[in-house]
Amino acid sequence: MRIGELARRAGVTTKAVRYYESLELLTPERLANGYRDYGEHDVRLVREIRALSGLGLPVERTRPFLDCLAVGHRHADDCPASLAEYREAIDELSRRIAGLTARRAALITHLRQAAHRNSRVPATDGGESLMTDYVNLPPDLPVPEDDGAAAHLPGMSAPPLELHSTGDATVRLDALGPGRTVLYIYPLTGRPGTDLPEGWDAIPGARGCTPEACGFRDHYQELLAAGAVRVFGLSSQETDYQREVVERLRLPFEMLSDPTRSLARALGLPTFEVSGLTLYKRLTLIIRDGAIEHVFYPIFPPNEHADQVLTWLTDGGAR
Repeated sequence: MRIGELARRAGVTTKAVRYYESLELLTPERLANGYRDYGEHDVRLVREIRALSGLGLPVERTRPFLDCLAVGHRHADDCPASLAEYREAIDELSRRIAGLTARRAALITHLRQAAHRNSRVPATDGGESLMTDYVNLPPDLPVPEDDGAAAHLPGMSAPPLELHSTGDATVRLDALGPGRTVLYIYPLTGRPGTDLPEGWDAIPGARGCTPEACGFRDHYQELLAAGAVRVFGLSSQETDYQREVVERLRLPFEMLSDPTRSLARALGLPTFEVSGLTLYKRLTLIIRDGAIEHVFYPIFPPNEHADQVLTWLTDGGAR
């Protein structure tokens, strides 16, 4: 058969066949006119080379397997030389894996040290399987739908609740002071070296608390210039945990802790359940002079939400 037919039947290119010949892995017959004439044995050899290459063996190291077929064995790895080649390939992979694992561990250590450099919470060894990237959002996150759970909020009075802040103060929600307060409410923030609940990314609107906080940090001065007097973040996480986030992300505003979800009960805020936890759904309240002036819900994407609030203040909300 001609080289094109051989390549087609073996599932390779004619260029690959010529390369195998240059390594003397194939030695086809020659016709009287000088053309190569390939047989079924050549098809078998090329298929074997392709299969072994798929396992990661370099083409030039497939020779022991081809020699095994040449002496009449049914399988290319029936010979001791073939088994030795398997072992050598495995040993090489083991050395590479060990090297990559060591590099990965070193990178994880550097990540944890950098993430906790400005934190009072020490870096801990939480295992290599933990999620470490909370700043960048993965693609194809599910988009939350408006279920109407926040439609009743505009016009309601801020409840007389006192919540502890990361500034070691108590903030009373019905006594925030004159002007607009941006109160963004979120489920929980992740910490490098600490895993999120199982299936977190599959919950619409759950992922993205750290990017959202960074957005309010980056737009903080613009928000004040556009009419906001103060900005707070709020979640059901404890104050010490929130304080670590404030320090690590260098947030210029305080976080409020509501571990008993008292605000959810007072206003009927939407929550969700995951891994035995009851968490706030992501929403933002604009509170003005003691009343809820505007509500952002649902929020997506969270990393752009601060810009959405800024646009509202600059355009519609500031009128």
